[in-house]
Amino acid sequence: MTEFSQKIVQEARAWIGTPYVHQSSVRGAGTDCLGLLRGIWRALYDGEPEEIPAYSYDWSEPQGEEKLWEAALRHLVAKDLNDEDAGDVLLFRMRAGAVAKHLGVAGRIGADASFLHAYSGHGVKESSLSLPWRRRIVARFQFPEEAT
Repeated sequence: MTEFSQKIVQEARAWIGTPYVHQSSVRGAGTDCLGLLRGIWRALYDGEPEEIPAYSYDWSEPQGEEKLWEAALRHLVAKDLNDEDAGDVLLFRMRAGAVAKHLGVAGRIGADASFLHAYSGHGVKESSLSLPWRRRIVARFQFPEEAT
């Protein structure tokens, strides 16, 4: 694990226990999955790459718009799905035919793989990157070395 990847995972783990609050991004007070990524971005680059408009729980699912994926492509570096590193940003499609609307950060790779994420009813936690979760990954990104 590179020093940069280590810093990303360390920052993500600092958010563990933060309660789930839709559209929020305040460590210890409340966050959602995007808010977790926003908080990590602020820690890495001292600001955010763009203003985040209000968003619904369905993430534009009825319109079929891949808003999270498009934003990730604007600010993160796309990777091959099989090129796994700690600190990678994982984008999940929660069901077939739906838009990708969940994000996480790879914590550990290998046989004991894990990822950090925020989700309703649980807040921020580090979960096993089990087969059911792996099957939902549709894109993998890395944070850029410098802010975009």
